[in-house]
Amino acid sequence: MILNISDDFDLSRIAGSGQCFRWQRQSDESYRIIHGQECLYIRQTGAEQYELDCSEDAFSRIWHAYFDLDTRYAQIRARIDSMTDPYLAEASEAEKGIRILRQDPWEMVISFIISQNRSIPMICQSIEALCRLSGDARQDQRGCLFYTFPVPARIAALSEAELTGPCRLGYRWRYVQSVSRMAASGELNLKEIDSQPDDEARRLLMSLYGVGEKVADCILLFGFHRLNTLPVDVWMKRVFREHYISGYDVTKHSPYNGVYQQYLFAHSRNSSILHGKS
Repeated sequence: MILNISDDFDLSRIAGSGQCFRWQRQSDESYRIIHGQECLYIRQTGAEQYELDCSEDAFSRIWHAYFDLDTRYAQIRARIDSMTDPYLAEASEAEKGIRILRQDPWEMVISFIISQNRSIPMICQSIEALCRLSGDARQDQRGCLFYTFPVPARIAALSEAELTGPCRLGYRWRYVQSVSRMAASGELNLKEIDSQPDDEARRLLMSLYGVGEKVADCILLFGFHRLNTLPVDVWMKRVFREHYISGYDVTKHSPYNGVYQQYLFAHSRNSSILHGKS
């Protein structure tokens, strides 16, 4: 199907934003995206035009929500005052097109536990290995195999050797196994966590073995779509240190601190790569 999107929407910026680990760029410049039980190929064909390998029904049921197309990101950017916050204005213009995807909470819990102290390519490799080891094999529209993200019981059944060997989780295997066992037994109820206000949901997530504040905030933002959550990692600490000497005003940027974090994170990271910094 052909889709026209007039709002901010940039596939390459979303793919590189650090929120999704199962996007793969193809030789025809399309992206292969695995989400839930589904696989999508999407390619930009014009200024605001995209070609999707799915039916209109599948798009309406699955992908419209996944891409958060009911939220107007251009309007969120328009809230930024370039006079009082010139760096955020610069970052939002440079990185416009990023959207906060509506991803599966369980997948985000495990993905961000795995993400600790690792590069994005390494995270992607570990998650793909985990899916191949314990997810379901399916065939996509082009006849290629893909693997769904495994349910808690499947991950809980994996051994230390499997989690540290093929999946290369290192010390994180204990965290992944513990949380998976809790979810498989029903002790961990993500729907219950999602029903709580941000502070309580964060507290409950941080009670999980291996989940600290930054990982909990990533889960809240990318798994529960709490758009005011602001994860702080080394890149954001650098942004605050270099561009917000008097402090970053979270109140002024509410209720979209998470969206603005994505602009700031991506701009800091991309500017550093461009200038050969680390």
